Amino acid sequence: MSEPVRCAWPKDEYDMAYHDTVWGVPVHDDRVLFEFLTLEGAQAGLSWNTILRRREGYRKAFADFDVQKVARFTEKKQAQLREDTGIIRNRLKIASTVTNAQAFIKVQEEFGSFDAYIWRFVDGVPIINHWKTMKAVPASTAISDTLSKDLKKRGFRFVGTTICYAHMQATGMVNDHTVDCFRHQELS
Repeated sequence: MSEPVRCAWPKDEYDMAYHDTVWGVPVHDDRVLFEFLTLEGAQAGLSWNTILRRREGYRKAFADFDVQKVARFTEKKQAQLREDTGIIRNRLKIASTVTNAQAFIKVQEEFGSFDAYIWRFVDGVPIINHWKTMKAVPASTAISDTLSKDLKKRGFRFVGTTICYAHMQATGMVNDHTVDCFRHQELS
């Protein structure tokens, strides 16, 4: 059986599994939205493959992305995480996960869920793009600019516009699979 046609970016089994089953699938679970916000922030300056290979390490280190637990991580716990080889041991990225958890809870309190908050930036419906090549896919958009500014205003860190757009792609707020990719049609 021949391999399906995919977007050009998956290079190994981690990328392919993620591309084929996760990337671009609409997410409405707050725990998963927090996970991707954390992972996208950790990815800043690194390859996504580097983060994918540590995804299980992040789940263990950050209480399976239980936002209530992460929001209570002490300085001592954060220092322990800086010794954890299963994650990116950057002090600022670890600290931002804790402050982001605290800000995430405030958003949940205000909007009922983080899902209700974030999906309003796309009017609750995924944006379906029709890119012919991955080179055509933008690194950010006016919507990710707006989302980034709003998250920063609410106290989130490591949420620049490029990170926000990657989060939108990962969580299916936007379908950026190229039109020849088998997932484009499945998710449209």
